[in-house]
Amino acid sequence: MAPGQILALASRYTFSRRGAYLSSFLSLLSILGIVLAITLLIIVLSVMNGFDREMREHILGVVPQLTIKSYVPVQDWEQQIAQLEQHPDVLGAAPFLQLQAMLVHAGNVDTTLVNGISLVDEERLGTLQRVLTEEELRRFGAQPQGLLLGVEIARRLALQRGDRLTLIVPGAAGSAAGTRYQHLQVSGLINSGTELDQVAAFVHLPVAAELAGTIGAVHGFRLVLVDLFAAGRVGWELVSSLPAGFYASDWTMTHGNLYAAIQLSRDLVGILLLSIIAIAAFNVVSSLVLVVVDKQSDIAILRVQGVTPNAINAIFLIQGLLIAVIGSGLGSVLGIVGSYWVGDLVALIETAFEVQFLTTDIYPVSYLPSDLRLRDVLAINLVTVIMCFLAAIYPARRAAKLPPAEALRHE
Repeated sequence: MAPGQILALASRYTFSRRGAYLSSFLSLLSILGIVLAITLLIIVLSVMNGFDREMREHILGVVPQLTIKSYVPVQDWEQQIAQLEQHPDVLGAAPFLQLQAMLVHAGNVDTTLVNGISLVDEERLGTLQRVLTEEELRRFGAQPQGLLLGVEIARRLALQRGDRLTLIVPGAAGSAAGTRYQHLQVSGLINSGTELDQVAAFVHLPVAAELAGTIGAVHGFRLVLVDLFAAGRVGWELVSSLPAGFYASDWTMTHGNLYAAIQLSRDLVGILLLSIIAIAAFNVVSSLVLVVVDKQSDIAILRVQGVTPNAINAIFLIQGLLIAVIGSGLGSVLGIVGSYWVGDLVALIETAFEVQFLTTDIYPVSYLPSDLRLRDVLAINLVTVIMCFLAAIYPARRAAKLPPAEALRHE
């Protein structure tokens, strides 16, 4: 039997509308099961990839990937920055001061960790450009008493751009320095849609130094790395090269558990949804077995006409492959379209019903991100085709071993 004839018979058993209603209906059910499984798997994996991307590019793009701190304020920090930036894995470094402070406005009080930064160095590293507009950065640079504030902190304090507030730094117990305060103006609001909106607060380095009583000194350095996953090793190497009194902390200490949870959730969800594909593959087994039963007389006639068992076997194997290829193709198209629109769809539902599914005080972002990756789509399709091919082996072998006389006797 020629390959073209085998393919024609397999196609007729899969799609025929005349005299083969049962086989066509069963094939359609199998295809729909695969389409649903692949669509869901692609969309969910894209969402999990989106959380991973937002974590790496947005959150870890603004928070320090690696921080080198000193037990005492660093006076010669320009020299230390030059030394840190000589490391091949360091893209850039910027000085900072950190203050535990209270923010007061119109009777509202909130506490946060205020960071004193050098705007020139931060712009060189490209950190603030990720979450602020050029207009806000320009306004902050032009205001010596300016303040950059997370939008959620501003909401709690009933603040808007241009409003003034009081920043209070309590004096340490037993310290000669009393409580210090400074009147500041909100230059810009950080609205990243991430957890940074809950805690971010930045002032100019001279303002922070005055409030901390460390004029001309800094607490440490914020570093941007070539590979953020090498933060632990780079931190150890840098501290080893610096004078005594320095220590390192990296993003894994503050966000490592969250990143690991995202990766674990992605793997678990992938395994669970792959089980749906496995169920769809088992559905192919049951469908083809029923098709074999329904086509006993056809198989017997083909055998009587001289068609070999191998050709019969090939017909049903190809039918299983057709089901897999068509189902995976349609599922991939729907999954790709769904991945691009899932974020907008969720946002539309939130707007229509006035609800918010994700909030930055619980989740790392306040929106549903999506990052479609071609390798995921290809891997899913490959696994689906292989599983369906394996599922078709048993029905195909059963059809090939069907005795022609026995099948015709029951007709």
